[in-house]
Amino acid sequence: MLAELAWAFLKLGVTAFGGPAAHIAMMENEFVRRRQWLAHERFLDLLGAANLIPGPSSSELAIYIGYERAGWRGLLVAGAAFVLPAALMVTAIAWAYVHFGSLPQLGGVLYGVKPVVIAVVVQALWGLAPKAVPSPAMGALAVLAGIGIACGVEPLAVLVGAGALCLAVHRFRHRAGDASGLAFFAPALAVGGTSFNLLTLFLTFVKMGAVVFGSGYVLLAFLRTDFVDRLHWLTEAQLLDAVAVGQITPGPVFTTATFIGYIIAGPAGAAVSTVGIFLPGFVLVAATRPILGRMRRSAGAGAFLDGVNAATLALMAVVTVQLARSALVDTVTAILAIAGAVLLVRFKLNTTWLVLGGAIAGVAAHVLGYR
Repeated sequence: MLAELAWAFLKLGVTAFGGPAAHIAMMENEFVRRRQWLAHERFLDLLGAANLIPGPSSSELAIYIGYERAGWRGLLVAGAAFVLPAALMVTAIAWAYVHFGSLPQLGGVLYGVKPVVIAVVVQALWGLAPKAVPSPAMGALAVLAGIGIACGVEPLAVLVGAGALCLAVHRFRHRAGDASGLAFFAPALAVGGTSFNLLTLFLTFVKMGAVVFGSGYVLLAFLRTDFVDRLHWLTEAQLLDAVAVGQITPGPVFTTATFIGYIIAGPAGAAVSTVGIFLPGFVLVAATRPILGRMRRSAGAGAFLDGVNAATLALMAVVTVQLARSALVDTVTAILAIAGAVLLVRFKLNTTWLVLGGAIAGVAAHVLGYR
């Protein structure tokens, strides 16, 4: 059973392009329709739980399915098999980036991919907005969160503050709060300083894996705050390169951490960063799997998550504007970003093809002398 489970998720890890929504659709087809390991209702229960806890939702869904199928061993095998292919691919690309990153050919690829990454994040914002901001009140909360982030407030403080505010409003309206399940939203590790060491790198990624809600694109804000602004271990250009690599490889976008770890500290940094960012997901799945029903019925957990989602949208919007300054450097990159956003939002183009198109356009622009 474990061998079958490992093979199924290794195959998904190699072929799962297109982001979390595509990953989830592929898992539904593989494990509900084709293999019939789960009933559709149970699959939706696991998906709901994966969306309720922080971390990469598609990776956590894989871990839940493994736990459901084969217990603790299945949890470890499914999660590792889904993440490992992307982590290895990203490590190989990071090695090439460190050794050959200054080559004009690679520069042309990244020149075209970076504006497309901005378009991908814009498309994610477009899709998330109706669910994250369903009312004027939540819109006002998102605006306040955006102002706080733009003024330099720590992203984690904004997310937790927005969630706590919504929970407080919920408790006031109902005169009796239900905060069951909220313990899982609390973990946060404070790490500081600019001198490098592997422990700081590990703890920084553990913190992110334990508190980042939503898709991998939300991770951008935390990466920028910690590695660009606070620790000064990355430039904004390197951060965009890392996100671009996460887009052109299959599997979870959180393997961006693998790339960052490698360019900071080589193979050891890649390993430490990968383990750090995915470890909280394994722990949270193991902790929440026995109490899924109670978590889903918790009105307090739902209210808290509503506030977090609204602040998350604001966080993504502010960071998109900040990163766009590094990606949109001339007319060609501006055109690529606009065209990419239109293709994604209007025509639902798969992000893999869009990123590939951006890379080709970047190389063509370099060859033709437009950059």
